[in-house]
Amino acid sequence: MPAASEPGGPLLLTPKPSLTYRMISGLLVFPVYRLLFRGCTIGVERVPSTGPLVVVANHGSDLDPPLLGHALGRPVAFMAKEELFRIPLLGRLIRACGAYPVRRGASDREAIRTASERLQRGWATGVFLDGTRQSDGRVNDPKPGAALLAARTGAPLLPVAIVNSHRALGLGRRWPRWVPIQIRIGEAIPPPANRSRGDLDRVTRLCGERINAMLDAGSGD
Repeated sequence: MPAASEPGGPLLLTPKPSLTYRMISGLLVFPVYRLLFRGCTIGVERVPSTGPLVVVANHGSDLDPPLLGHALGRPVAFMAKEELFRIPLLGRLIRACGAYPVRRGASDREAIRTASERLQRGWATGVFLDGTRQSDGRVNDPKPGAALLAARTGAPLLPVAIVNSHRALGLGRRWPRWVPIQIRIGEAIPPPANRSRGDLDRVTRLCGERINAMLDAGSGD
């Protein structure tokens, strides 16, 4: 895979998907997304194939992390609770898919530092703007963490809308509903010019507005 670099900056080699990642994506996520949920992805040509990228999305269900990594065509690293990595099989699988551990009760600063290290190694790093699942699947209370990551590393932000995952396996649901899921990818947004609260809030609002607009477009199809 070709390397990506910033003018005058260090060369960044985007990590190649591991064999485990490719097997999970192709043998598990693909049939679930494409066949059971009749999934389709719109705008995949907007995804940079190399270099650091902050993927910002709404969060409606636990389906969202694997669906994003599959639909975008490149691994997307997400934070996961440290305890999950102690489960023998699960820990190996989620680590192979790019997840990285965050201690329970860890400070936001520590989480931001860990995610920044991933970006500096050329990863795409996923951030759900609200931080937690939302019952309506929309962006309701966006947090500035993604914008801060972008400002720290110079990585662009890529807004992504996951349509209907909250209806498929949202809060309070134990079993999935086989409703169509659509993933819409927007135009990349440049990182904030600096880390001032005003700039971070402006970019955060813009990400939320773009995602909700794509959700509205998807629900009207």
